[in-house]
Amino acid sequence: MIRYGILTASDSAAEGGRRDVSGEVLCSAVRASGGEVVRYVVVPDDRDAIARELREMADDVGADVIFTTGGTGLGPRDRTADATTDVIDREVPGIAEAMRREGMKFTPNAMLSRQTAGTRGGCLIVNMPGSPRAVEECLAVVMPVIPHAVEVLRGRARDCARLRSHDHESRAEDGRKREE
Repeated sequence: MIRYGILTASDSAAEGGRRDVSGEVLCSAVRASGGEVVRYVVVPDDRDAIARELREMADDVGADVIFTTGGTGLGPRDRTADATTDVIDREVPGIAEAMRREGMKFTPNAMLSRQTAGTRGGCLIVNMPGSPRAVEECLAVVMPVIPHAVEVLRGRARDCARLRSHDHESRAEDGRKREE
């Protein structure tokens, strides 16, 4: 079972001024995938508080994956991407690129997102936007690769190249069928 941490960065939700719908969407998606939410927190848009919680989830709680929501825009209090960069060992830029590409199908404003992804030890951290709808769009892109990413981080993945060649062969076969 994959263990997830969920972090919402929002001043208003942390103060109790609004419901954290995006965090709820993440928790529901994790549970629907068969994952376990081992920690769910709402913190203010504060770089140090976000970084501290990310470290704790990755290092002490033992999350395999941490999804964040909120704080990825251009506003002066949007600091989640910065806090994530502070704590990760390695970036995984393809995840953020794929989420932005998906978001661009719905709004050109997706290119303004500063969401990032990376690893801290054996934990994958993925920043998502604060909008519930944008979170759903990003999850559609990210969730299919999470099991493989976790297996790789755990050192258990085998035959990654074979999986890729199988996918390539399947696509080539599909293309031949369409041509016929």
